[in-house]
Amino acid sequence: MAEYKTKLLIIGSGPAGYTAGIYAARAGLKPILVSGQQIGGQLTITSDVENFPGFAEPIAGTELMHRMRLQAHNVGVEIIDDHIVEADFSQRPFICSSENNNIYSAQSIIICTGASARWLNLESENKYRGFGVSGCATCDGFFYRGRNVAVVGGGNTAAEEALFLSNFTNSVTLIHRRNALRADQKTQEKLLQNNKINIEWDSVVEEILGSDNPLSVTGLTIKNVKTDKRKKIKVDGIFIAIGHHPNTDIFKNQLDLTPEGYIITAPNSCQTSIKGIFAAGDVQNPQYRQAIIAAGSGCLAALEADKFLNEN
Repeated sequence: MAEYKTKLLIIGSGPAGYTAGIYAARAGLKPILVSGQQIGGQLTITSDVENFPGFAEPIAGTELMHRMRLQAHNVGVEIIDDHIVEADFSQRPFICSSENNNIYSAQSIIICTGASARWLNLESENKYRGFGVSGCATCDGFFYRGRNVAVVGGGNTAAEEALFLSNFTNSVTLIHRRNALRADQKTQEKLLQNNKINIEWDSVVEEILGSDNPLSVTGLTIKNVKTDKRKKIKVDGIFIAIGHHPNTDIFKNQLDLTPEGYIITAPNSCQTSIKGIFAAGDVQNPQYRQAIIAAGSGCLAALEADKFLNEN
């Protein structure tokens, strides 16, 4: 057990956390960053990244996060691989405790705990994650140009990802467990009018099929929940779009959250409902979930935290 005291505590790694750390360290705040359960965040389960500025060639998500971590460390961020499990924001300094029984005391906090994709919880899904199984069409869709893909889900996210993928794939199969979509009417109309998109109603994915050498997805086994009939479809990739869960459970009853659990921040700001506590990245932005946007909000949070600390 150890006790750490800092002007600024950053909870969570990933693009938002590391960027916040870089800017805070350069401002002389000597921040401590607690990396969390998934060091590097969602990008560590992404294969190649082609849309992060500054890299002419694709870079693996794990490598990108490794470089951000090194940069943060080199400019003076104290990085501790630990996981915050309890927080007390009732007074300053704010107190957080970890699963390793460490105590962190901070005058200001930036929360960058992100949001975790909901998965199908299939063994084959885990096997091929990053090798044909993805949770982000915007991130990975480009790699399936001219190929056949599937999208699982029935809400706005699934419908929008299917429409996005139809711009450059050969075909998109949308798999939905019900006989009606939950997406808004306008999006549904676009979806149903798109001749590249086929919908498998009342269906669920039972197994993801693939090859071991190289590790890649080759198809799916789906089951109709009304008839129990099964069939196989050939696809090169599958995108799971059944929602995300913001990692905010320990902040409930302390910070203002949306009904879905995302942290509410002031307009054009990372300021939460408690002065001195800021939120950046996917934990407060459920719409875009892009690394470059998370990094930008991490920068904003650090600048706001620096201003807060200077004024207080």
